[in-house]
Amino acid sequence: MIDGLAPGSFAAFLVTSAVIELTPGPNMAWLAIVAAGEGRRPGYAAVAGVALGLGIVGIAAALGLATMVAASPLAYQALRWGGVLYLLWLAWDGWRDAGDGIAHLPDRAPLGRYFRRGLITNLLNPKAAVFYIAVLPGFADPAGVVLVETLTLSMAYVAVATAIHAAIVTAAGLARRVLDDPARSRMVRRALSLALAGIALWFAWSSAVPAT
Repeated sequence: MIDGLAPGSFAAFLVTSAVIELTPGPNMAWLAIVAAGEGRRPGYAAVAGVALGLGIVGIAAALGLATMVAASPLAYQALRWGGVLYLLWLAWDGWRDAGDGIAHLPDRAPLGRYFRRGLITNLLNPKAAVFYIAVLPGFADPAGVVLVETLTLSMAYVAVATAIHAAIVTAAGLARRVLDDPARSRMVRRALSLALAGIALWFAWSSAVPAT
């Protein structure tokens, strides 16, 4: 048993979390843009911001705050559209900066910028809150200490997501070596930016109605 959780249930939750995180989404596209365009250090800073954002939402869900947000159409829609607009802005920012070329974006660029963006992106993601309140409870044992189990599963999800995000950054950062050609770099970064914009529109459509 793991804090009241059956090992089989916990393992199933880890697999479910991995599958969800491996599905293309805003974090994956944006982290690839950062790592391929600016290097692995900014990418890892962004991963840290994403992890903190997911952790905060997970704790909020465990305390019941995310449930209230999901139950309030106004709060949910405010978060939803805030997240969509922020993703579209990130896509535009990536498209615009693509013209600068990798040579003008040194690894010593301020890392706090990427950390904050990762944090904000996930705090403005109502689907993360819905995951915590609609999917995660199904793996907890109602007979156990629900708060402890929920926090344990939330932190496990953050750990899985962070490992996958770090792997994406590592892979994209290695690809940066083949993007020394400015024209090739511009094409790849703008393609990723278009993908992020498309994901933002998909996110607006898929999150139109909160899960019940």
